[in-house]
Amino acid sequence: MAAAALVTENFKFVSLFFKSKDVMIFNGLIALGTVAGQTAYNVFAFHCPCSSGRNYRYGLAAIGVPALAFFLVGIMMNKNTWDLVSECRLRNCRKLSAAAAFALHGTIIGRAVVAPLTWVVISLLQGQAYTCAFSEFVNSSALVGFPHDQGSEVMAKFPCKEGVPTELQGFWPEIERQLKYESQLIGWLLVAGTSLAVFLMLCMKRCSSPLGYLQEDYWSEYRSSEKSLFERTAAVHARLLAAENIKSFFGFVALDKEEKEQAAEYETATPICSTNWNRVTGVYLYREKNDLPLYSRLNKWATYNQEHNEEAMEKEMDMIY
Repeated sequence: MAAAALVTENFKFVSLFFKSKDVMIFNGLIALGTVAGQTAYNVFAFHCPCSSGRNYRYGLAAIGVPALAFFLVGIMMNKNTWDLVSECRLRNCRKLSAAAAFALHGTIIGRAVVAPLTWVVISLLQGQAYTCAFSEFVNSSALVGFPHDQGSEVMAKFPCKEGVPTELQGFWPEIERQLKYESQLIGWLLVAGTSLAVFLMLCMKRCSSPLGYLQEDYWSEYRSSEKSLFERTAAVHARLLAAENIKSFFGFVALDKEEKEQAAEYETATPICSTNWNRVTGVYLYREKNDLPLYSRLNKWATYNQEHNEEAMEKEMDMIY
């Protein structure tokens, strides 16, 4: 029973990564944008220093630093990151189990690695950065006819062909072919490993799901609709509340036609207390009440609010499921 509960709890967070068509489309656009950016970088900005010691640092930095930047941006842009921060700030994460926290971190990192992983893979498949980084480490003794008295200083200059003696320049095609072979092999192995990991996660999601396929789709559609409607309504509410405050200060407010229609339709915007904002903010797992699903913290809040039971509201909204 404990193992089943653990698998079910993990599913609830794993499903956050795969449940939305918008997320998959967004990840695809991120990957395409990263490919375009990486290609432009190689064409316009990548310049190997062709110096022993600096090649290695520059090549690895060209692969790793942009990937790290993309990863951090992905973490910051993920709503689940700030849900987790809010959960810990408001409720000290006391209702978040270790397994759930691990799974939630996995979904955050899983989305954040799309761009950096794409950057690294494209860099490796193109091979420029790897060739620059590892040219000085090529074993010259494996090159037939290559003078054995030439050290890493000469090997490091091959990517630029400047400073390389004329009689040695003919070895560059073989050196480049070897380095690009290694780079592309690592790139394809990374693609294969990532694909296998995603496939296994999808299988785990389907096998451990407590919901049917149709209800999963409905949950995804509900959350997407709730998010878009909430943002749109919040924008109108904030605009109306601001208009009321401005009118109170100046005695009038300058509204355009659309805003006047909204003001006439909705008349007033009542401020929402911080307690209710906090109740609908944070991490949430799928839950049911009297065999009826509660698809989000807002859905849960609305259900208990209709019952006018403040004690039950306080107790239930403190839980993530």
